[in-house]
Amino acid sequence: MTVELLQLLLLIIIANGAPILIRVLLNDRFKLPVDFGITLQDRRQLFGSSKTWRGIFASLAATSAAAWLLGWLPVTGLLIAFYAVVGDLTSSFIKRRLSMRPSSRAIILDQVPESLFPALMMRATFNISSSSVILLVLIFVIVEIFLSRTLYKWGIRNRPY
Repeated sequence: MTVELLQLLLLIIIANGAPILIRVLLNDRFKLPVDFGITLQDRRQLFGSSKTWRGIFASLAATSAAAWLLGWLPVTGLLIAFYAVVGDLTSSFIKRRLSMRPSSRAIILDQVPESLFPALMMRATFNISSSSVILLVLIFVIVEIFLSRTLYKWGIRNRPY
């Protein structure tokens, strides 16, 4: 496994973890849903109440700072966070269409888009192969499931997933 692959994995983990940490720090302050509570014709929210602007900004800021600390340009971190957020919002959109509640569990659907999108889009920047992208996504799924359970035990997450 290359240093670049590990750094990309770490940055994707940070992009996905920053919204959780900012929720713990700010509680309900500045909790504005990304979809502003809009419902579609199916009478379900576009993304759901757990996807907030606060979380997006935290992801963008934390991942940009982490990228810089790792020797990458902050814009690299910004792009990774952007693609991770797009993946996460895609998952939420699909879950709402499947009548799943916000923050409900959907193994694979919860992890794959938020790791696959940034890995694919940043593949050239981090000089990783297609097989490395697959490996990164598999590792991310395992790490995310483990971290979620650990953060739940520590009282940081509301659910063990």
